[in-house]
Amino acid sequence: MYFALKYPHLFQPLRVRGAYLRCRITAAPQGFYNVGGDRYPTAEAAAFYERKAMGGFACVTYGDLMVDGRTGKYFPWVAAMDNTDMLPRLSMVAHAISRHGSVASAELSHDGEFSRASRDEHGTLYGVVERDNKYGRVEQMSEEIIDYIIDRYYSAAVFAKQCGFGMVTIHGGHGWLPQQFMSETFNTRKDRWGGSFENRMRFPLAIVDAVRRAVGPNFPIEFRMSGSEIDPGGYDIDYGVRIAEALDGKVDIIHVSAGVHEIDRTFFVVHPSMFLEDGCNSKYAREIKKHVRSYVATVGAFTEPGQMEEIIASGGADIIALGRQSLADPDFPMKARAGREEEIARCLRCNGCFENAGKHRIFRCALNPEIGQELEAMRTPPAVIKKKVLVAGGGAAGMEAAIQASRRGHSVTLCESSGKLGGVLLCEEKVPFKKHLSEYLARQEKLCRELGVRILLNTPASPELARAESPDVIIAAVGSKPIIPRNDGIDLALCAQNVYEDPSCVQDRVVIIGGGLVGIELAIWLGMSGKKVSIVEMAQDLAVNINDMAHLAYRAALEDHGVRIYLSSEVRKITESSVTVCGPGGELSLEADTVVYAVGREPLDDKANSLHGCAPEFYLAGDCMTPDNIMAATKVAFAAANNIGRM
Repeated sequence: MYFALKYPHLFQPLRVRGAYLRCRITAAPQGFYNVGGDRYPTAEAAAFYERKAMGGFACVTYGDLMVDGRTGKYFPWVAAMDNTDMLPRLSMVAHAISRHGSVASAELSHDGEFSRASRDEHGTLYGVVERDNKYGRVEQMSEEIIDYIIDRYYSAAVFAKQCGFGMVTIHGGHGWLPQQFMSETFNTRKDRWGGSFENRMRFPLAIVDAVRRAVGPNFPIEFRMSGSEIDPGGYDIDYGVRIAEALDGKVDIIHVSAGVHEIDRTFFVVHPSMFLEDGCNSKYAREIKKHVRSYVATVGAFTEPGQMEEIIASGGADIIALGRQSLADPDFPMKARAGREEEIARCLRCNGCFENAGKHRIFRCALNPEIGQELEAMRTPPAVIKKKVLVAGGGAAGMEAAIQASRRGHSVTLCESSGKLGGVLLCEEKVPFKKHLSEYLARQEKLCRELGVRILLNTPASPELARAESPDVIIAAVGSKPIIPRNDGIDLALCAQNVYEDPSCVQDRVVIIGGGLVGIELAIWLGMSGKKVSIVEMAQDLAVNINDMAHLAYRAALEDHGVRIYLSSEVRKITESSVTVCGPGGELSLEADTVVYAVGREPLDDKANSLHGCAPEFYLAGDCMTPDNIMAATKVAFAAANNIGRM
């Protein structure tokens, strides 16, 4: 039987000097922070990158490898390439990638004036010019320091090649040191390192020359740049094209991103939020591609193979790099190549991965519970003892439990009290910036059916059902219910879940009680439809438990859609036309045609507990344990399914 590639351009191999890229999809640079006191790569690090290579990525890049620990580190736990004692550990990572046919690339970085960890450890913050920034006083780099850092890039490239990497990526974007020299905003020097475009390019081109001398003529060099700084005071795409033209022919791949990491207004463009369209930064690569001969890579919120195929076919780029999407589904290339794109888990851009990396120095993914425990997942064998499993509840946790238990060889029945799988998350199906959530729920249901899970809809979990099924194992994932606040007049208000399900019940002036994620996203959605929305929140800030990256994106979206926010405020009374609020400035009345409460959910303890004695093995998963997000639900469900049959 002849197999025809559905995406022929996306899976056309590419020879880049001595490296062979088996397709046009690469895994964008991501650092690995789960390291010990020695800051050496671990077996877990090798598994983190190897998992992507196993999934078919043409190149997998180890990100945040600092060329100089003394002057260039943003985080204290990143690996510094001037520590050559980590040779065997870094070689282990390169081997784990390359043995699967992927090119292992090392991203060589220096954070310049934002190297706060180096300042803390060594006392000095070096930058292009002397100034004050949010991390303290910046000392201007002298000629001696500049020459020293260029030499550090040379030594780091030599070391990367020695460790077995087949490519190096020079990080010259996102506002890090090379961009600080290239940017008119950062670089106001008047010597030979500034004052003109040619002088501003002197430093990055000197780095490129040093790296080329280090790796030789048959070794590919990628240069990551921001096509535009996005910020009104920064450079635009026209200037970005000039940068690319200066690099053309000197590097093999010009990897085009956008924005500046340390500027709040562009932070969620560097890492596109859910409010931006798929492939939102590809326009910068497309413009640069018109002006250079070097291969061009694009990055930023890609999830659809069809869109990626069109970009390659139309000449918008030669390579597409996936960042967070490589966590959501490390098998993305394999699935797209086989034409199984409906099985791809598409990144929600919820930034749960960054939240966990920030809090715990471990990447995790809301949709993919393997992330953060790749080594364990690779070693999990099929169940020794096959058991009969009843999963109670067809939401995110229930479906994940059913899928994983079935994959391990158990006989699984999934019962759901409603007529459709998906649980409470189904209510957000109509929200445009949550479209990948709907796709995820449909994918999970499809997997359940393909794996042979017996699905019972309109079938509430009960002791009677459990007795009839006689399972060896019950996984209770029966969910939660909305908390109803006790405000005066609350009977006039609507539950957020009901508004999501039927937005036609909402009139023009809306007050939302609760500034958690549910309330924020509802406010943005209603604001997009032209409603005048206010949020009243008792805490001092909105959604206090979300990460800084998501917080910036939500704040910007709320501002864009005119949502008014009342913090440290409490609702006292609700009437048919107003809401009385008491806040820091005293009491005020907000006009309101519709009042919506979104103050949290409470677990369905009674329903879960009724199943506790109905099987020899019993597990809880999802909101019926503690109401939380998708990540919390899927990770516990995944672990519960893996525990079955271990004894």
